[in-house]
Amino acid sequence: MTYTTEPPTLFQPDVEVRVSPRRKKTAGAHWEGDRIIVMVPPHLRGIDRDRMVANLVKRLEHHRPNLHASDAALQQRATMLGDRYLDGIRASSIRWSRTQNKRWGSCTLFTKEIRISERLRVAPDWVLDAVIIHELAHLIEPDHSPRFRALERRYPKHAEADLFLEGYSLGLNMPPGAGAVDDDLGNEPRGA
Repeated sequence: MTYTTEPPTLFQPDVEVRVSPRRKKTAGAHWEGDRIIVMVPPHLRGIDRDRMVANLVKRLEHHRPNLHASDAALQQRATMLGDRYLDGIRASSIRWSRTQNKRWGSCTLFTKEIRISERLRVAPDWVLDAVIIHELAHLIEPDHSPRFRALERRYPKHAEADLFLEGYSLGLNMPPGAGAVDDDLGNEPRGA
């Protein structure tokens, strides 16, 4: 079986353009939930306005590429990764979690639900992919057996992602051992 490393297509945010009489010369943009708000001066119209909006949206997405990703985008990404690396395995749901403070992700085998720490919204795509694949692999193999590790290693950047997460944990001043991708197998959490 061949595995490719092309990234899945990500969620495209809604863009709302607002005309602001307070703006005289410049335009600006910011995130508001899952959408980008672009503020433009009243005199900016037509193709000039379209170009300005496109440029600001591109810049905002470039600096914070995953911040806007919704639960639906996460589900879509997990589906594509499951198809590409784990023979089509599916989670019943996958969502961002604000309560994941000591782990990057977790799964519940009984319900096949996966939760991903919101701290990973700003991580590079390939790191997020590694965490999703780790959790999807647990839906096939519940513990960290050699079979599980073989499934996890199907993702080509697995080792690099582990190093990134180790450094990211240090940067977040997390205690030693925290930040591991743990698994909620039923009601009992298990360490990575």
